[in-house]
Amino acid sequence: MIDAREPISTTKSSAATRRPKTPVSTSRTAMSSNTNTQRLAVRRVFSNANQKPFDSVQWERRTAEITDDSNKVIFKQENVEVPKSWSQLATKVVVSKYFYGEQNSPERETSVRQLIHRVCRTIANWGVADGYFSSKDGEVFYDELVWLCVNQYGAFNSPVWFNVGLYHEYGVGKNSALGNWYYNRKKGAAERAPTQYEYPQGSACFIQSVDDNMESIMHLAYSEAMLFKYGSGTGTDLSPIRSSKEKLSGGGRPSGPMSFLKVYDQVANVVKSGGKTRRAAKMNTLKDWHGDIEDFIDAKQREEKKAWALIEQGYSGSYNGDAYGSVMYQNENLSVRASDDFMQAAMDNREWWTRTVVTNQPLEKKNARNLLVKISEGTWTCGDPGMQYDGAIQKWHTCKGTDAIHSTNPCSEYVFLNNTACNLASLNLMKFKRENGTFDVERYKAAIRIYITAQEIVVDNASYPTQIIAENSHIFRTLGLGFANLGSLIMSYGLSYDSDEGRALAGALSSVLTGHSYEQSAEMARVQGAFKGYRDARCSGVSKPVAKDNVASMLEVIRQHREAVEAIQPSQEFNNLKDEARTCWDRALVLGRKHGYRNAQVTVLAPTGTIAFLMDCDTTGIEPDIALVKYKLLAGGGMLKIVNRTVPEALTRLGYSAAASAAVIAHIEKFDTIEDVTEGTQVHKSGLQPEHLPVFDCAFKAHLGQRSIHYMAHLKMMGAAQPFISGAISKTVNLPNGCSVDDIMDAYVQAWKMGLKCVAIYRDGSKRSQPLNTKRTNEGVNAKSDKAATGDQLKNLEAEIVRLREVAGKPLRRRLPETRTAITHKFDIAGHEGYLTVGVFEDHQPGELFITMAKEGSTIGGLMDGIGTLTSLALQFGVPLEALVKKFAHQRFEPSGFTKNPDIRNASSIIDYVFRWMAIQFIPGYREANSPNRGQQELNMPGLMEELKKNLNRPVPGLLPLTEEAENLIRSNPLKTTPIRTVTSFTESISHFQLDAPTCPNCGHITVRNGACYKCLNCGESLGCS
Repeated sequence: MIDAREPISTTKSSAATRRPKTPVSTSRTAMSSNTNTQRLAVRRVFSNANQKPFDSVQWERRTAEITDDSNKVIFKQENVEVPKSWSQLATKVVVSKYFYGEQNSPERETSVRQLIHRVCRTIANWGVADGYFSSKDGEVFYDELVWLCVNQYGAFNSPVWFNVGLYHEYGVGKNSALGNWYYNRKKGAAERAPTQYEYPQGSACFIQSVDDNMESIMHLAYSEAMLFKYGSGTGTDLSPIRSSKEKLSGGGRPSGPMSFLKVYDQVANVVKSGGKTRRAAKMNTLKDWHGDIEDFIDAKQREEKKAWALIEQGYSGSYNGDAYGSVMYQNENLSVRASDDFMQAAMDNREWWTRTVVTNQPLEKKNARNLLVKISEGTWTCGDPGMQYDGAIQKWHTCKGTDAIHSTNPCSEYVFLNNTACNLASLNLMKFKRENGTFDVERYKAAIRIYITAQEIVVDNASYPTQIIAENSHIFRTLGLGFANLGSLIMSYGLSYDSDEGRALAGALSSVLTGHSYEQSAEMARVQGAFKGYRDARCSGVSKPVAKDNVASMLEVIRQHREAVEAIQPSQEFNNLKDEARTCWDRALVLGRKHGYRNAQVTVLAPTGTIAFLMDCDTTGIEPDIALVKYKLLAGGGMLKIVNRTVPEALTRLGYSAAASAAVIAHIEKFDTIEDVTEGTQVHKSGLQPEHLPVFDCAFKAHLGQRSIHYMAHLKMMGAAQPFISGAISKTVNLPNGCSVDDIMDAYVQAWKMGLKCVAIYRDGSKRSQPLNTKRTNEGVNAKSDKAATGDQLKNLEAEIVRLREVAGKPLRRRLPETRTAITHKFDIAGHEGYLTVGVFEDHQPGELFITMAKEGSTIGGLMDGIGTLTSLALQFGVPLEALVKKFAHQRFEPSGFTKNPDIRNASSIIDYVFRWMAIQFIPGYREANSPNRGQQELNMPGLMEELKKNLNRPVPGLLPLTEEAENLIRSNPLKTTPIRTVTSFTESISHFQLDAPTCPNCGHITVRNGACYKCLNCGESLGCS
């Protein structure tokens, strides 16, 4: 066995394998507290004893390159060695995120096998040194772990890839200053690590605490800053801080948690996560009885409205722009910790009393339902606060004897005691589906054993940001194994995400995951002993435990998991998985009673942001697919639109012939949707039977489609998995932009009734929006909008869209009269003056455009003249102005800058200004929706306002998806359009999914929602705790 402290010899299969400059010595050769000679036996399932695991795949050399939204290269590494089966996206994410060393330096990693070797070899060597298995079994463990990683069956959380093995394989940090805190098992206490990488940080999730004194309050700011510095996220419950409504013993009133929350918010803002430009990941919770609960609920909504005011004054409204950067609470997620009593009081419309923190005396009387409505209104407006359900959290708490659970990590999947940490890993479910369609549960269990063992080995060999977290991590040893690609797996079986069978599959797989993890944890307890907190409830930071041990509460929760198996929906196809789940939990209970458990928790369902790209997953965590098409990176640049690989599998499963499947796929390639598409009077049939449409529903509505997954389907899927997960589930519960506050409140109530622990709801486009004008009844509940009026409006919109499409479908040129009315407008963009002249038809709609630059050279003048001519031809051939505005507004190039037009404070280019000005003048509703100065007088043009008033029901640009039709009109032969086309960026491919998604701080592309955070589909950046 190769020791981590010995040089690594170069092999023929990898000329790129690195060699440390000098062998690294370490004082922790055998620090296991285990004196038993028993060891874990590791059986080969994936690897071959006669073949090196790296040789199980073919390798090739590639260039990893990332470009921003203007195609400027922001990262490039040439001649990197990667498995041939890995996608280009996986390549550039792994190379840019996880390869060690400065670019173009001898220390820079150049091969994926280097990365996987340094991590897997180090963990395997730790396992042998700590007595988990023998040297022989350690080699088998190494081979199995390497095989799983290189074949994309599973992946650790980002800190492991960042840090593990740098010291032991490369000698990094050998002469560095002291590192973070680690638990010295010989001394039985936490101490500072002798160097910065000998005990690397391996956890992504942390929960911290705060007490009601200034020292503790300020120390939390320090410890959070240190966590953000190393790229991790943290959560804290602020309920121990006295409210601003209470009194101090010496007179006066406390500041309350909201004032200190501002301090924590700004610390997170200043200390970017991992030293990068992305915002830090942070969660703060407050309990429903706290005196400042109403201020907490309203806090983010108030700040959101301040940001709106700044945007209206011309400040940038981007994710990292001046508007949101100038207001509070933008660097954290907020959640209300709601008890069952509070939720029941809200259901009964009863009063709710807040209480004092120290004396627990009644403080203020409020209405529980009104508070729940306020929570829902805040979520409607800006996505916060979310909700955490204390009853469910404490019911499934394995360590009740120590203390209650008070908070979570930022994405809410890690739910445990204060001052603890969790290292995560995830399995790629699609890898366990056999060619014959069955799910290989034995290989699934084998992968669970390998990863849960690897995660356990990391616990005592890692460092932590504070002494108390290092001590408690040793005491409780919480782990977070999960899975990804569930959405793809369900679709591949020809099942709907919103189906009983789909939920049965999710429940069974979750149950096997946790049941077998606890089974392996009990096996590790046999070898290493149970976690210290199992038989001794004492821990750091808890002055007086509730009980002397956690044996009874742990076994009670294991029994609850076992009992929940019987509630899994019956399914003829997946009954074998349900049977396997029963067996796993029975064995876990028997072994646990005998040996205890090595870990207090073993599973979570994380959003799997960056590591999902590493594993080439089509869907992340427990999420459904976001769309039926994906954009494949091409080696020479650009992207190719392709149909998801699970769609053909699903069609075959549903009984479609090869020819029928090909026709359906061709329809998807052409229209980006599997639904029938109507163009004018022509209906394009997809060939899919109507009863099969739900199988292909996605999280977001397709551009030309009408269907998407209902929010109740998201909640039901979480409800199917939650009874089998040690922690909680990080998931986006998507609601459409047009949903009401009532819909959000209903989602929160249903989540509580289903027994979920945490839920974060997001209304598409909630950023930079005004709340719906809803009526409040005497009971304090927002009334539904007038359905009849809404129906009439929709009919008018649909009729108008049909009329516009019929007009746009005829390539006939409408010429202006010889003598026509025209208007001229002078503009100034950062000192560059010009004139716009628009000629209008008899109905006062624009028919021609002339652009004249005052002092520019012939090049810009000629280009602007050409743009004017093309625009004139497009308008005269029936291309809607809405389509042109949608295409050309917000184009970015010089000259750009501030203007003198109060309706367009800042123009990103001349073309941007031209088309936004035309939209303001000629598209009803555009000014109101987009202009910061809504009091500006309309064009004083005789007859114009009268004509526009006739068309008040015309849809605004965002409601009229005519971009494809507009493009077809200017092609010479629209009927021969190729169904597969390339696009220039991920921004173009996903811009219609979420109206307000922030841009990626790394590459500038539009991100998509992922759990409580966002992820970038271009470079793999995670705007959360990865």
